[in-house]
Amino acid sequence: MRHLKSYKKLGRESSHRRAMLRNLATSLVEQGKINTTLARAKELRPIVEKLVTLGKKGGLHQRRQAESYLFGKVAAKKLCAELGPRFKERQGGYTRIIKFGPRFGDGAEMCQIEFVDFAANEGKAKAEQA
Repeated sequence: MRHLKSYKKLGRESSHRRAMLRNLATSLVEQGKINTTLARAKELRPIVEKLVTLGKKGGLHQRRQAESYLFGKVAAKKLCAELGPRFKERQGGYTRIIKFGPRFGDGAEMCQIEFVDFAANEGKAKAEQA
């Protein structure tokens, strides 16, 4: 039974798992959407939700807290400058997971995790640049 087990280990030691989730969170904040496995996306979702909540508060202390988790100050700056104001009226549920199906090599369930208004904001801007 899995009573009182709060997270999945994802087949890694704790330091490797933490680094992987920090990398995924940084990539998601910078890119707006990423493709990954379903298990990783489900573990990543609450982390990103808490980071966006920090970005909504937007003070110096919250920015430094985000910088301490994310890799690079660029991602923390984007979190406070763009994502925070964008989700100001939203009470939660900033991300969505879209399933793709199994990966060809090992059959792992693949998905895309993105911010809910990605197509309206970042997707449109990236389409105009291309």
